[in-house]
Amino acid sequence: MEIEKRKPFMLALKGMAMGMAEVVPGVSGGTIAFITGIYEKLIDSIKSFDGKAIQLLFSGRWKALWDHVNGSFLLTLMIGMLGGVVIGVFGISHLMETRPEMLWAFFFGLIIASAIYVGKQVKKWNVSVIALLVIGALLAFWITQVTPTEASTNPLYVFLCGMIAISALILPGISGSFIMLLMGMYTVIIPMLKSLIKDLDFSVLGTLSIFGIGCIVGLLTFSRVMSWMFKNYSDQTLGLLSGFMIGSLFKIWPWRNPDSWMDNSGKLMNADQVAQLPESMTEHIRIISELNVMPSQYSAGNPQTILVIVSAVVGFAIVFLLDRYVGGDTPAG
Repeated sequence: MEIEKRKPFMLALKGMAMGMAEVVPGVSGGTIAFITGIYEKLIDSIKSFDGKAIQLLFSGRWKALWDHVNGSFLLTLMIGMLGGVVIGVFGISHLMETRPEMLWAFFFGLIIASAIYVGKQVKKWNVSVIALLVIGALLAFWITQVTPTEASTNPLYVFLCGMIAISALILPGISGSFIMLLMGMYTVIIPMLKSLIKDLDFSVLGTLSIFGIGCIVGLLTFSRVMSWMFKNYSDQTLGLLSGFMIGSLFKIWPWRNPDSWMDNSGKLMNADQVAQLPESMTEHIRIISELNVMPSQYSAGNPQTILVIVSAVVGFAIVFLLDRYVGGDTPAG
């Protein structure tokens, strides 16, 4: 009975962890869903918003509709996720500015352990599983090398960004925030969320609503694809997801030196050009690519090598602690 009472609280915590992860470019909420054992239940619940759900809605059979879409599960998870997003927008954003090396190291260790964990769910390794693991790793690595585009608030573009970025919620290893960064929307949506939460600026609701509708459409579409893949090609899907996680590691290496910048006009700049700018103008340029380096080559400050290693170990260990103490349904069924 005590365990049953704790289930909603533990589910909300899992949602909170997913929400925090989604705010960080390079980390996927889908990864958190997987290692906490709610992955397949999540995509099946999302997929249940179908023709039958619409029929139940218009016939006024509210209880049947609630049960059909697994409403209690989704509502509890969403409440946790919303809390996690708020924490992430302010707390994790602050850590990214003040302790980036330790934060990235934590997620680096977490994702290494997650890739191992997902790989262990494969029942039979064969050529197709290994091939998809390699393809997934190469695809994720390629995505991390793409140069970010400039932001646009065109409604259609915002809608498409929402559709694509939310796919990471149910695709471990691919970060929705990083996809947003690549499409130029991270620097639009995150400040808008901050403005809405902190200052109650309702003028941003239009753009956020369009982005949210895109997210809903993307979720309903992609959940069906993932559900079908798990039911028909479970081992191959797990191999692909493991590859995505491995390939994403390049993006979250703790020590990275800036390599190229972009000014407000969209002009690319190198280190020499940035060095020649007056200090007042450097506030208006942003880093768009970085080079992974060893601690001795790190130029952005103290590499804090020991603390970074400890953070990575903690991230690695927490995956297996989550599996042991708060894991739910078996991920691969």
